[in-house]
Amino acid sequence: MLTTDTNKTLYEQDFYLWIQTTVQVLKEGKLEQLDIDNLIEEIDSMGRSEKKELKTRLIVLIEHLLKLQYWTEKKDDNARGWRNTVVEQRRQITYTLADSPSLKSILNDIFPDCYQDARNDTLRKYQLPSELFPEESPFSLVQVLNLDFIP
Repeated sequence: MLTTDTNKTLYEQDFYLWIQTTVQVLKEGKLEQLDIDNLIEEIDSMGRSEKKELKTRLIVLIEHLLKLQYWTEKKDDNARGWRNTVVEQRRQITYTLADSPSLKSILNDIFPDCYQDARNDTLRKYQLPSELFPEESPFSLVQVLNLDFIP
């Protein structure tokens, strides 16, 4: 019989086996054998990961929209790749929101910070002058997520 202490030790020694064991314990309804503390931690971590993925994809998407709109000297050589990235990031955001619709409720809250991160990251990565991109987002969240919007 698996004990809670054994399951906690398993968590520290073999995470994959801990997951498999936890799934089996749940299927069998042996809730007294669950490693509740670590299970709570992992579920919470999963939620943070979903939010982080959404933010990361939104930042990459905004970076490429900014380049398409404002970095005209490199646009001829790079626009195709930038558009491909825009399409792919939007697809992945759509998938994420389909899997976790409640994340839609945080989009308005995270959008300003994502814009600032995208702006600052792009300026740093390419050593561009800060005046190239506006301080405030020139795009609305609706435009950024609109599958047909390309500046």
